[in-house]
Amino acid sequence: MKKVAIIGSGTMGNGIAHTFAQNNFQVSLIDVSDDALKKALITIEKNLDRQVVKGVISDGDKSKTLANIQTFNNLKEGVGDADLVVEAASENLETKLKIFKELDNLTKPETILASNTSSISITKIASITNRTDRVIGMHFMNPVPVMKLVEVIRGYSTSNEVTNTVLELSKSLSKSPVEVNDYPGFVANRILMPMINEAIYTLFEGVAGVAEIDTVMKLGMAHPMGPLQLADFIGLDVCLSILEVLHKGFGNPKYAPCPLLVNMVAAGKKGVKSGEGFYSYDHGTKDLIVAEKFRK
Repeated sequence: MKKVAIIGSGTMGNGIAHTFAQNNFQVSLIDVSDDALKKALITIEKNLDRQVVKGVISDGDKSKTLANIQTFNNLKEGVGDADLVVEAASENLETKLKIFKELDNLTKPETILASNTSSISITKIASITNRTDRVIGMHFMNPVPVMKLVEVIRGYSTSNEVTNTVLELSKSLSKSPVEVNDYPGFVANRILMPMINEAIYTLFEGVAGVAEIDTVMKLGMAHPMGPLQLADFIGLDVCLSILEVLHKGFGNPKYAPCPLLVNMVAAGKKGVKSGEGFYSYDHGTKDLIVAEKFRK
């Protein structure tokens, strides 16, 4: 297995492409937008430059990594000879179902189809294909080149062979894969999102301010990043989407998104990606400034 196709060139997609290419895989990075692909390559090169400065890789490694990546805006051309396809498109069920239906028709019968979904059912995604045994979840963590964890999500029909192949493949990327079963939110987000949601409720109910909530969790619980800053980093729209999947999947009110989160997403305040969430990012993310809405 040496040829990998990545669908989606956003934050997760370009990070996954970077990681595979750096480990000597031939990578096809696919996106409908030429501008998005150009931006992705710029991001990958900047991240490689950081690794060179830190002594993690050499200039030669950087050049080889970039040479391992080809870009495509045509799905058929990009996935035709792939041994593995990793979908990292929008966290939207209908979008994913459409992509996987196309992939089932465009790829070799033996190609493994993986999704980087953070919450959507692998079993449901697989059901749209004629290869339910070869569909699996590979949930990478952001930033992908740095974070070690890969949640390997086994759908109801995913075979032992495919699961073991993906576990070993993840190890070859210097990752630490963990096999989990296919239930809403898997493990990472089933635990993380209720914590973030509770932090938003704590703010919503006036218990404490943004900086105070994050400081308590950083200093008291040894979290490297407070839950509200982390929500901004993930994207408030993504947090809302995952909570909605959890709420619908389990039918439990404890997963109901906080009204404040719902309103912020509706207002376009999605965190780092939009320049404002619980913090303002107009001046960069190194100096965190609480957003005007939440200042006392």
